[in-house]
Formats: sequence, C-alpha cells, structure tokens
Amino acid sequence: MKTLVSTVAGLLAAGFLSVSAQAADLVLYTSQPNEDAQATVDGFMAANPGIKVDWVRDGTPQIIAKLQAEMQAGNPVADVLLIADTVTLERLKEAGKLMAYKSPEAANYDAALYDADGYYYSTKLITTGIVYNTAAAMKPTSWQDLTKPEAKGLVIMPSPLASGAALIHAQTLAGVDSLGGWDYYKNLAANGAIAAGANGGVLKSVASGEKAYGMIVDYLPIRAKAKGSPVEFVFPKEGVSAVTEPVAILAGTKHEDAAKKFVDYALSEKGQEGFLKLGYIPARNGMKLPDGFPARDSIKVLPVNAASALKNTDQDLKTFTSYFGSK
Repeated sequence: MKTLVSTVAGLLAAGFLSVSAQAADLVLYTSQPNEDAQATVDGFMAANPGIKVDWVRDGTPQIIAKLQAEMQAGNPVADVLLIADTVTLERLKEAGKLMAYKSPEAANYDAALYDADGYYYSTKLITTGIVYNTAAAMKPTSWQDLTKPEAKGLVIMPSPLASGAALIHAQTLAGVDSLGGWDYYKNLAANGAIAAGANGGVLKSVASGEKAYGMIVDYLPIRAKAKGSPVEFVFPKEGVSAVTEPVAILAGTKHEDAAKKFVDYALSEKGQEGFLKLGYIPARNGMKLPDGFPARDSIKVLPVNAASALKNTDQDLKTFTSYFGSK
C-alpha cells in the first residue's frame, strides 16, 4: 500500500496523473517529507477507516505553483493543504481560495497559532537555528557568531527561493533590531556565507565537513545526531524563527466532511502524538517534546506577522538575492 500511494503521489507531483473523486475520498497536498506524509495519512486513515486519502508531496513553492496551475485550468485537485508556513496560507486566504472551518480542537491551542476566522491552523513548531559540525573550532551560541572571522567562508543556509521555512526565517531575523535588520544578511554575505537549495543540502554539507556551520530547521540535525552524525543543533540566544506547518481546507472542496475530519485529526491529541513520534514539537498545548529538544519554555520563538511578511515578500526576496544571488 505504501509503495502504491507513494507511486501515485510521485506521478501526481510530476503532473502525470490526476486524482479523481472515484480514486480517493480526500486528496492532501503537503510539503512534509515523504515518510512523514505517509505516516500522517496512515494515522488519519486508521482513525477514520472509511476515508481513503491520496497525497502529493513537494516543496511549498512547488505545491503552490501546481495548485495555482490547476485552479487556472478550472480543475483544482486538492481538498486539504498541510504546508510549511502561515504566510503562504494568508496569501491563499486573501485570494479567497480557502474555506473557513471552526474546528472544536482549536480550544487547545494558543490563539496566535491559528487564523481567527478558521482558515488555517498550525500543527507543529518547526524552528530554524544553527547546526555545526562537532569538529568546528567555534561553538556558536548567537546568530552574530556566523558573521565572525572564525566562520568566514564556512556558513551555508537554505535559499528563500527554494524553501518556505527559509523565507520566513530571513524575514524573522531581519526584524530583530539587535541583529541590524537586513544588514545582518549583508554581513553574512560579506563573510562568505552561501545560500542555495533547501534544508537537506545544508545538513549534508555540514555533516560532511564541507561547511562548518549552517542555518537549518531543527528536526533534521537532531534526528541526524541521534543516528550518529557529527552535528550539533543550537537554539541561538536571540531566539529562533518558526514555521508551523498549518493545515487548511481548499475552497470548493468536493469532500468537505472528510476535509473537516482531517483538520480535526491533525489538531487532535492523537494527531499531535503522531507528529511528536515523527520528532516535531506539537503545536497543541500540554504535549511532550521529542527526544533531543530542550524544555519548550526554554525555546524563545521570535515573532513574525503573517500579513506583513506577505506584503513584504517580493521586496524581501529582492533584498536577499541582491546579497546572495538567485540560486
């Protein structure tokens, strides 16, 4: 079954196959890693045995491009989105592409973690901090450490052009006065930092020793360390950015009841336990944290305003690429 669903997902993502209402009771578009997407779908179907789910996985920018192409063609396929960040969903909300749904599970979440009108709900906290190779001479504790001479030419980060989390991260750090706003990224570029690809490439580069330091989402190096990789993850003292992998229902879904059940499941204690087992910080109040993470109240999450970030996205991308290029 896993092989079949993964094959279907791959064909869908490549544009070679269309899901029909007869093929599935619900279609999920997600930016989760493949194994995580499969685990999420398996958990939902186990809790709702009468509902069959097909899923498509890709990076958030690619998922949105596919979705927009389908909408322009008058044939949207997805019923539910589970993607990286609230800014992307705020854009879809403003465009009238999402359906409002007041989930009863929202009572277990901080109000800042979901849209007040019920258009999207955060499911987890995925922070971005610093990864370093254990052989590195400097053990960073601050974002400013990456601009020091000891880190010259040794820093890598994901590009906001390839990663939704990386865009949110850049916009968040640029809003920290003590870092100097966008001058922080100008200083990183002057110190030889590079920005290319997504988070997986950062981990590979730092773990191999090609680079000593990187900006990266938390779960990748924490999982890698547990498997013996020579890496450490740091929550810098200034704080960390976070994407929350929100879930939302597409306007015009033909499977409204199933879509609502998926949202409720993702927010439920059982659904959140599933994300916890995968190594993520659950967004729901009162949940435990995965192994390898510090206490939740010790993690300082820096604020970002989704509406403002959306408004400034084009200019922020131009600013970033002026320093690092368009890789």
